[in-house]
Amino acid sequence: MANNTVSGTISRKDYVFSIAIIGLFFFIFGFVTWLNGILIPFLRTACELNDFQAYFVATAFYIAYFVMALPLTAILKKTGFKVGMSVGLWIMAVGCLVFIPAALTRTFGLFLTGLFVMGTGLTLLQTASNPYITIIGPRESAAKRISIMGIANKFAGAIAPIILAAVILKDSHILEENLARAADEAARAVLLNELAQRVIMPYIVMAVILVLLGLLLKFVHLPDVDTEAEEETIGEADVKKTSIWQFPHLILGVVALFFYVGVEVIAGDTIIRYGQSLNIPMESSKYYTSLTMLSMILGYLMGIIFIPKYLKQVNALKICTIVGVIFSLGAVLTPADKVFTMPFVDLVTFQPIQLILPVTVLFVALLGFANALVWPAVWPLALNRVGKFTKTASALLIMAIAGGALLPLLYGKLAVNFSTQSAYWLCLPCYLVIMYYAFIGHKAGLKNAA
Repeated sequence: MANNTVSGTISRKDYVFSIAIIGLFFFIFGFVTWLNGILIPFLRTACELNDFQAYFVATAFYIAYFVMALPLTAILKKTGFKVGMSVGLWIMAVGCLVFIPAALTRTFGLFLTGLFVMGTGLTLLQTASNPYITIIGPRESAAKRISIMGIANKFAGAIAPIILAAVILKDSHILEENLARAADEAARAVLLNELAQRVIMPYIVMAVILVLLGLLLKFVHLPDVDTEAEEETIGEADVKKTSIWQFPHLILGVVALFFYVGVEVIAGDTIIRYGQSLNIPMESSKYYTSLTMLSMILGYLMGIIFIPKYLKQVNALKICTIVGVIFSLGAVLTPADKVFTMPFVDLVTFQPIQLILPVTVLFVALLGFANALVWPAVWPLALNRVGKFTKTASALLIMAIAGGALLPLLYGKLAVNFSTQSAYWLCLPCYLVIMYYAFIGHKAGLKNAA
């Protein structure tokens, strides 16, 4: 490789600039995605929902990946990466604007529509940016680039719920008291309408930013990458395969990612509501999603340090699944009344605070650490030797994000029927499925491969 180029074709300046731009997109992914952690308890109150109904927030958002991944892949092939990313940003902006009539009418269905549209825009962005960040530089350093993108994503996820909570849940304890004292349904409706309308300004601001970023992208230079040539270099031992279904290690990888995304969303999106259910005030519980994101960032950093120099990626995946099982058991078996305080810093204002933290909630937050390296580990394992089917295989893996649509909803049903703590038993089979892939499934059908 020449000193001034990356992969022999892209200048180092273009390479660094491209990494920075895609890193910005991953920041946006994280910011928008992990707002759901605060939207769930917010809409639960504003739209008078139970836990099961509230988790349709995650369902509406993540089901877009399943429904739209393949159609948007076809669009992306025609538009190219750059135009596709701009369109994805603008679709997300439209989703943000749907929140205006949703808030004015306090209609949960409209909120869900806005979330689905935002998820559709994110699907297009993810479908474009994930392979782009893989192909833009040397394959041997792809895992490091993915981890860097993960840090940008999860740092945004750490600050997003804090920012939104500061706007829409200010004086939430006073609102709860006023709702409890409301003399009749009309007085209660006035308070809830005022609460619902607090989301209007934040989502207008987000829509404006997304539109501007989409326009900006049209004027910046992002080098093109030849994905067709990339596909031709992969999987030469399996060129005789004629169908995507002839790669069992890929299909099992899709299943593993389905359960992984489900348990990742459970860890990030249910934890604030879980804290509330344990009578932890919102002043503390609003930071819980940030704890999950920070533990994921720690996992990414350890991956950058140890993989592949000290630890093979597949072995890191095995460790993650074992740790996930341990932390899941800790979350459900630790008595809910075991609570401690810990010093914490508000990631937006940088003000020190004393965080009230039940031990069981800490175990849920630590699931972020167990989850961190699953995504970057499963992708290369699942795409191994798929050759000319790489684009379709990538779309299937993106569709697996639908796990974030269905499993949190199942968690909500279990929370209603049993308890918010008992519902975390759901995490155990999720990690066992991923564990099977880490130890056995990733080798399925590849035993005789060269």
